[in-house]
Amino acid sequence: MKDRRMGIKIYLPAHPLWLVGFRPFFALAMLSGLSLPALWAFMHSGVIAAPASSFSMVQWHAHEMFFGFGWAVLGGFLLTSTKNWVGVRGYHGYALMFLVAAWLFERAGMWFGGGWPPLLFRISSNLFIAAIVAMLMWTLIRNRKGDSYRDNYFFLLILPLFLLSKNLMLSADYYQIGWSMSVGLFRMAFLVMLERTLNQFMKSVFQVAILNNPLLNKTVKILGLLLVFAGLMPPQLSGWIALLLALLLAVRFIYWKPQLAVQRLDIGIMYLGYIALVAQLLIEFLRHIVHPEWAVSVSIHVFTFGVMGLIIPGMLIRISKGHTGRKVIFDALDKSVLRVMMLAFVLRIIAPLLHPAGYAYWIYLSATCWLMCFALLAWRYIPFLAQPRVDGKEH
Repeated sequence: MKDRRMGIKIYLPAHPLWLVGFRPFFALAMLSGLSLPALWAFMHSGVIAAPASSFSMVQWHAHEMFFGFGWAVLGGFLLTSTKNWVGVRGYHGYALMFLVAAWLFERAGMWFGGGWPPLLFRISSNLFIAAIVAMLMWTLIRNRKGDSYRDNYFFLLILPLFLLSKNLMLSADYYQIGWSMSVGLFRMAFLVMLERTLNQFMKSVFQVAILNNPLLNKTVKILGLLLVFAGLMPPQLSGWIALLLALLLAVRFIYWKPQLAVQRLDIGIMYLGYIALVAQLLIEFLRHIVHPEWAVSVSIHVFTFGVMGLIIPGMLIRISKGHTGRKVIFDALDKSVLRVMMLAFVLRIIAPLLHPAGYAYWIYLSATCWLMCFALLAWRYIPFLAQPRVDGKEH
């Protein structure tokens, strides 16, 4: 639009970056994905000091990977998918600009907030998650009659819990409950996303139907919802629930035709992420029942590197291409990005078990892989996100 008094063209809310939720938030996901693990590696090595605050640098690292990087991805995905599920325009323009500002305010608070008044830090820490959760729930509730997924009530149950889990994660007394709840909530999001997308991908690519039993799918999600509260349960109970969920997922995996999926790296890597989710649940079973010393660290990193790290780059590529009007074809560069993240998983999970003495080096090398992966994604796809659709559609 144009201000006739000033003769100045103003483009802010109409810029392509603000047309759909995935555009600004996937850009933030790529930038935080390349920077946050590198910052952690520098802090871990003592090159830079941890933020001066009431929480530890481990708490900072966990919080930023889940609620900085993780919620940039999840926020962009849900802002886009919820509007498609219920058939509405979706948040855009100033609403997205506000959410991005709130996300950046939270990052500033997590780094500099130790010198801020406590109230200002609390506002910075909760504004983004409270606002985006309220907006997503309003979309689903207000338009529930047109919702194409009848089980979206699971999102209505888990979304408000993110606000609780992030505050517990920053508490010295309840940090373990907070990260356990955060993992459980992200696990639920991946369970729903994999169930919906892999059915579509296998049908469109290989013209096959995979097991889609409503009772099994609902049982999986109910068990996943119970495990959100694993940190509040007796360890034996949460351990056996984790084992049951792992077994159900493993059985379903067999009927999801993995022998076909591995023929395509872009789909096969999602199956690898699925297997990592099963493995993490089995480790949780061992953690609660047998209590091996290595289980806590390995469990959370199998989830972050194996589930989030393997699935998210492919999802960013697929949506950034498809929703900007481009053909969803993974070229050589895209496949290289996925292979780099597979290497990151090996360096962070498997290598330390084989050679514990090199633990610090494995951290630095795996963080370098994250930086390389998301730097390539940012270089390739942020220009796509900031440009109009190539097929002429508005959004």
